[in-house]
Amino acid sequence: ISADPELSAVRVVMLTTFELDEYVFEAIRSGASGFLVKDTEPEELLRAVRAVVAGDALLSPGVTRRLIAEFAARSKEPAAATVLDALTEREREVMALVGIGLSNEEIARRLVVSPLTAKTHVSRAMVKLGARDRAQLVVLAYESGLVRA
Repeated sequence: ISADPELSAVRVVMLTTFELDEYVFEAIRSGASGFLVKDTEPEELLRAVRAVVAGDALLSPGVTRRLIAEFAARSKEPAAATVLDALTEREREVMALVGIGLSNEEIARRLVVSPLTAKTHVSRAMVKLGARDRAQLVVLAYESGLVRA
């Protein structure tokens, strides 16, 4: 779905019985914006679909913790920081906070700005780096060395 240019506006949420790291990594690499396990409460599933439709990414909490730990353990040496040259200092700061798993509201509180301002910084960083969603922004934050485990 994500590879088809005609479906570029479609967002994918994976819902699975298996919470295997390989499935999570492959889903994100393939363009999924969400990854949830089948025991997700209905309210959380609905929240996830709404978040993904709004352009955010969402992973089950257990998946997020393991994904970050595994990615950090597997990560190669940081790519040249030049990948981040397109970002302002504030966008780098916000990207680092996204990389450690903070929501827009948490970023706003930490930086003493409005949630809308935080969301704008996240969106601009995504556009400048060509990231489809927050999950890809997290990966870029680790790959660039902006965030380390």
